[in-house]
Amino acid sequence: MFVARSLIKMSTPNPLLRLEQRAAEADQIIEFLKQQVQLLKEKASVQASVREEKRLTAENAKLKNDIEELKKQLLEREKRRGVRDIAMPTGDAGADVGSKPAPPKPAAAPASGSLPSAAQNPQPKDEPKKKKQEKKGEKAEKKAAAPSQEDAKVDVSRLDLRVGRIITAEKHPDADSLYVEQVDVGEAAPRTVVSGLVKHIPLEQMQNRMAVMLCNLKPAKMRGVVSQAMVMCASSPDKVEILDPPSGSVPGDRVSVQGFPGEPDKELNPKKKVWEQVQPELRTDDLCVATYKGAAFEVVGKGVCKAQTMSNSGIK
Repeated sequence: MFVARSLIKMSTPNPLLRLEQRAAEADQIIEFLKQQVQLLKEKASVQASVREEKRLTAENAKLKNDIEELKKQLLEREKRRGVRDIAMPTGDAGADVGSKPAPPKPAAAPASGSLPSAAQNPQPKDEPKKKKQEKKGEKAEKKAAAPSQEDAKVDVSRLDLRVGRIITAEKHPDADSLYVEQVDVGEAAPRTVVSGLVKHIPLEQMQNRMAVMLCNLKPAKMRGVVSQAMVMCASSPDKVEILDPPSGSVPGDRVSVQGFPGEPDKELNPKKKVWEQVQPELRTDDLCVATYKGAAFEVVGKGVCKAQTMSNSGIK
C-alpha cells in the first residue's frame, strides 16, 4: 500500500514547475511582440519618409513650372513696352531665357552717346499712374504694419484713472435719479460730471469728497447736461459705494495698476469698446481693495484705492 502511494506522488507533475514554464513561455511571447512592434514602427517611418520625398518632388516641379510661366509673362510685358529680346540670366553661365535667342551683335558698334532701345522707346502715358498706385499701396501696407494705439493691447492701462475731488453736487434739474457734480481732476477748471447715484449716496455725502474718476470717456449728454468723466464705484444690484483713493492723494494723481504699464488713450473710441472689454475684470477683493485681474488700483507712493465695505463686487 505504501509503495503504491509513493508511485502516485512521483507520477503527479509539480505545479510550481508548470508555472515557471508558463512564465518563461510568456516572457518569450512578450519579447517577440516587442520585436514585431519595433519592426512595424520602423516600417511606418520609412513609408512616411518616402511619402514626404514624393510630396516635395511634386512641389519642386510645380514651382519650377510657375517660375517658367512668370518668366514668359515678364518677357511679354517687356516686349509690349518696346524692350525686345531681353537676355535673362539663369543658373547656366551665358545661357539666355526667352522665347528666342539674342540676335548677333551688329558689325558696327553704336556710338557712345547713343541710347539703348528701351530709352529710345518712350514709356506709355499710363506709367506714371502705375507708379503712383504702387506708392499708395506701399504706404497702405506700412500703415497696416504699424498698428495704432487703438488696435494695440486692451487692458486697464488704456483708462485715464485719476484722483478727483467732488467740489459740489446737486440734483439734475430734469432727472430725479441723477446728480450733477463739479469735480477737480487736477486741470485748470473743474469738469462737469453726471452720475446716477441719487438712490445710493445721500446728497450731503457727495459734497467735498475724494473719488476715483475715469477721465477719458467720450463726453456724453445726459438729459441735456454733458458729462465729462465718470465716478468709479463698487457696485451690486442693491448697493453702490464710491471708491476712495488713499490718504494723502490730491486731485490729478494718476491711479495705476501694477503689472499693466502704458499711457492711457487721450479719449476712448466708443467703436473700439475698450471700456466694455476692461470693465468685467474690475472687482474689489476680499479686503475691499479695487483691482484689475487681481492687481490693486494704487497711487504710487501713497497706497491703494478701496471701497468702504463692499468686498468681491464689480466696479463700474
